[in-house]
Amino acid sequence: MPQSSAPKNASRNSLPAGVWGVVATPFQGSTLDVDLDSLAELVEHYESIGATGLTVLGVFGEAAALTPQERRDLLETVVESTALPLVVGVTVLATRPAIEEVMAAQAVAGPRLAAVMVQANSARAEAVIAHLDAIHRATGAKVVLQDYPLASGVSISTATLASVVNACAYVIAVKAEAPPTSVAIADLSAAVGVSIFGGLGGLGLLDELMAGASGAMTGFSYPEALIACVRAWQDSGYEAAERELQPYLPLINFEQQAKVALAIRKECLRERGLIKDSGVRAPAALFPEALRGSMAVHLKEAASALDARATAGSF
Repeated sequence: MPQSSAPKNASRNSLPAGVWGVVATPFQGSTLDVDLDSLAELVEHYESIGATGLTVLGVFGEAAALTPQERRDLLETVVESTALPLVVGVTVLATRPAIEEVMAAQAVAGPRLAAVMVQANSARAEAVIAHLDAIHRATGAKVVLQDYPLASGVSISTATLASVVNACAYVIAVKAEAPPTSVAIADLSAAVGVSIFGGLGGLGLLDELMAGASGAMTGFSYPEALIACVRAWQDSGYEAAERELQPYLPLINFEQQAKVALAIRKECLRERGLIKDSGVRAPAALFPEALRGSMAVHLKEAASALDARATAGSF
């Protein structure tokens, strides 16, 4: 039976369901300059395989390691390279700098900006509401509220998060990345009328879909798998979604290793030919060469699965 991806109580404006690819920022050379050519190729690939939209300048886009000019150049390249709608990440937790980042994104992306992704910056509902209200009053931007304590350092209860969403009509989605994500997504999908997206590289995607997620907002070196999984869930339900994702689960698990996940993903993207260089900027850890053999095994498994789908005419 087909599964609906619409949020329960869906009376509010909500971010469209599907897969919103979180775009890595390619760097090149010993100076780790932003590689805008690789970036353009990467976002064109996301569009060609059917991503719903793109999330740029997120945590895995290493936005906090970019200068304001680099962020502008990156966003200009994305806007020029794809027609997909965009969610742009806000790197800071303080309100005034966040407003400035949103205004800078609006100046480049214009109507292509579907929303800005703002992290919950306090465990207290009134503090988060005040933060979001100030951003919205100053910019008019729609907001994806991100709960990612590993990056923000803020732990907020699911009930508090729901109260924030219900108090802020301009919040059009939640990105739930506080484990256990499927529990949080189940509670949120029952309590709020907007789309809920999982992240964390798709590691919990099947359980998140069963819990009420509208899709995934994350990065993975084979985003084709996430897109196929979500489409199968929407069309036919769990068994079809599981069949699509299962061959890629070893690679998903491999990529999500603590402390080195970003470096692994970028090296996988380089091996696929989607970016030219896999460099990361500090404080991100470098790719551990001890993992190269196992990476090759998992990439071969994923490539075989993708080839089989292509042969079957699924893409």
